[in-house]
Amino acid sequence: MKNNNFDELFEGLNFDIEEPHSGHKERFLKKLEKKSSAPQKKGKVLRLWAPVIGIAASFLLAFFLLGELWGPQSMAKNSDLASISPEMKQTQEFYTSMITKELNAINAEKTPETEAIINDAMVQMEKLEKEYQDLRNDLVKSGRDNRVIHAMIQNFQQRIDLLNNVLTQIENIKTLKNQNHENNII
Repeated sequence: MKNNNFDELFEGLNFDIEEPHSGHKERFLKKLEKKSSAPQKKGKVLRLWAPVIGIAASFLLAFFLLGELWGPQSMAKNSDLASISPEMKQTQEFYTSMITKELNAINAEKTPETEAIINDAMVQMEKLEKEYQDLRNDLVKSGRDNRVIHAMIQNFQQRIDLLNNVLTQIENIKTLKNQNHENNII
């Protein structure tokens, strides 16, 4: 293939054949002057709306930032099992009432002999309550993941099991105490 030079290709052609009409330069300069001296309506409208738009944007930004700060916390307050479905609400109410019933039974059995066991159980209950609060936060973050829901239910079951074990131990202590007193002869 040959190497063509562009200069050689267009050498014989003359593209400068048209002249602008007379006074072209003056008409062009007048049009430029008119454009620059004419009041710009768009600029005035924009100047009037710019502060309003800025204020509105500031409010929206503040709203979203405050929503981020308060949103997860307020959602965490409503992130119990009860917030998932009516069935989960019944489940939570069942476990809560069982735990309250067991705690009342344990507190009714509090004696100097059982005080150490009950205090230890309350420490364990506080740990389980803290785990439950963490699970509530996880529920919000995970988008109501079934694994988190299952862990929350297991937490309730662990609390009830703990309280039942404490009640069993208290009954054993009472039984041992009664047996020891029966064997003593006065």
